[in-house]
Amino acid sequence: MDQNELKLAVNQTMPFGKYKGSKLIRLPEPYLVWFKQKGFPDNKLGEQLALIYEIKLNGLEELVRPLVNT
Repeated sequence: MDQNELKLAVNQTMPFGKYKGSKLIRLPEPYLVWFKQKGFPDNKLGEQLALIYEIKLNGLEELVRPLVNT
């Protein structure tokens, strides 16, 4: 995983659902846990959601916060 991919993931916006338009890094952890249980989509968005899930699961949000574009 390179820094560019990480930056793209944290700045990606959710394209559908209740949190449409929210940056993935700002999704609530229970929503990501639900996705994990149901299965992440089999595409780039799914890879990004899985990465954000791991970041939140391991308490690393503060480390990636500087990468978030406002």
